[in-house]
Amino acid sequence: MKFSQLVEMVDDEPVFETGLLLAGNLDPEDVRRQLSRWTQAGRIYLLRRGLYALAPPFQKVRPHPFVIANRLARGSYVSCQSALAHYHLIPEHVPVATSVTTGRPGRWDTPLGSFEFRHIQIGLLRGYRLMELGERQRAFVATPEKALLDLIYLQPAGDSPLYLHGLRLQNLDILNLDELRRHADLSHRPKLRRAAERVTALARAEALEYESL
Repeated sequence: MKFSQLVEMVDDEPVFETGLLLAGNLDPEDVRRQLSRWTQAGRIYLLRRGLYALAPPFQKVRPHPFVIANRLARGSYVSCQSALAHYHLIPEHVPVATSVTTGRPGRWDTPLGSFEFRHIQIGLLRGYRLMELGERQRAFVATPEKALLDLIYLQPAGDSPLYLHGLRLQNLDILNLDELRRHADLSHRPKLRRAAERVTALARAEALEYESL
């Protein structure tokens, strides 16, 4: 297998799996041997076993971190600080892409960034959507309301006024407060219900502050 064949097969896919190449009736051992060589030569990036991305200047599309996160752990969705920063609900840049999954927690450090996966119970696996990210890339990302509740759920004392104040939440007008309370009620967890009420109070206070300007 030649590298030009790989580039042609991958085309504009941001990431690709070994299975994509094996579907072309190529010799599996030859494919794996070549992938190892091209990784060592810096032509492709190894993200996890069996998952790769073309390296510049060969890639047509730079993979979005959220797309990589989804592909690293099937059945996960981007949430917590990563989603909140994407929605501009917190001011900080988040260097590690955080997702939630019902599988094992873990972390991958790759040439294209670091990715963390937090475990949640299966009953909380809701409140996410397939989001357009540009350049024909899409990924499953928590809604703003669910991203905030996921973070609070995973953080000890995450519903405390001190922790919520420390998040420096902003642009709270984009939150659907009814949806926030609905997700909190569906969780059947007093912690998330308390948090929803406190965030609702913060949002109303922020709205009043803007009205007084």
